Amino acid sequence: MITGAFGYVSALLAIAGVLYYLEAFRKWRVFRYLPAIVLLYFVVMVCASAGLWEKTAAINDTYKMLRNNLLPAMIFLMLLEADLRQIKRLGWRMIFAFLLASFSIAAGFIVTFALFQHGLADNAWKTFAALCGSWMGGTGNLAAIQLALDVPDSAMGYTLLIDSIDYAIWVMALLALVPYAAHFNRWVKADSRALDDVSARLAESKANQTQVSGGNVLMLLALSCVVSSLSQWLAAMLPASAYFSTTAWTVALVTLAGIAGAVTPLRRVGGADVVATVLLNLIIALIASRASFSELLEAPVYILAGGCILLTHGVIMVIAAKLFRLDLFTCGLASLANIGGVASAPVLAASYSKALIPVGVLMAMLGYIVGTAGGLAVGKVLSVIAGA
Repeated sequence: MITGAFGYVSALLAIAGVLYYLEAFRKWRVFRYLPAIVLLYFVVMVCASAGLWEKTAAINDTYKMLRNNLLPAMIFLMLLEADLRQIKRLGWRMIFAFLLASFSIAAGFIVTFALFQHGLADNAWKTFAALCGSWMGGTGNLAAIQLALDVPDSAMGYTLLIDSIDYAIWVMALLALVPYAAHFNRWVKADSRALDDVSARLAESKANQTQVSGGNVLMLLALSCVVSSLSQWLAAMLPASAYFSTTAWTVALVTLAGIAGAVTPLRRVGGADVVATVLLNLIIALIASRASFSELLEAPVYILAGGCILLTHGVIMVIAAKLFRLDLFTCGLASLANIGGVASAPVLAASYSKALIPVGVLMAMLGYIVGTAGGLAVGKVLSVIAGA
């Protein structure tokens, strides 16, 4: 069992490295159906469940330090290839899909609570309302609803377990669907020409970049870490609230820095995507290392309820995609912008095209606006169902 921070990080990098080797050099057939990033998520979860590392204070601190610092750095590097002039071509469909995802999540909570309420704890409607706020926005919205409904921390345990386990499975599922985007789009008859055009223009712009070199990688890594540090320092001085946390400020600042850098000569420095890919793999491994299949046995009713919420949400989104001809990228990003927020939406966007990172960030920011009001509205409906 690994108890040290360096051994923990080394294990995560080793798993990511082995999977890359098997995909790039051994050409394993499994990678035709599941991206390496999904297998990384799954393998790390298996290792965490098997107890390969222990959640010591050193490992916990390392996890928080790396995730909080590397995520802004990764977003900055990915945004260096962004072009807002192309992103605006995606238009109103993104906002429509986001609001549709919020509605379907609300419907999922209402349907699930009506089915499972007798197997849940007393006043579970309050904790479900708080979780709904989190899945429409973020942790800040959860905290705001918890405060508004006077929910004690001791009552949030099983609900937070849903947030951990079911969320992890949902992220993995959305990433696994990326290779099938073309099939899905043909089935719903989606017009994905704007998305394809953005991706094509990105590939065209990369041809003008300088060659990747050790010096480029060093410079970009150093710059991204500095931007991450400065963004967090500035964010800590800005007014934070339950609606807009310090983390949200950090992401907003680093997003502005990346967009600004994309119109400077930095855009032509080759290697940003290489460094960002390394950071992305490490961040995915870090997130997966906190999940464990063993936790599924701790509260099976709650885990099943979380699955029912996501299933309802997913079914509604698929029906809407068919009716309104929404492509898989739009539906998936709208879903994760609600459920995962700024920590996950940019990751999914990057799996389609790094030029779409700003879309993921901006959509996740919308969640902070609707999360608290949406969660409280759902809580009102749940209280009526519970007869409270």
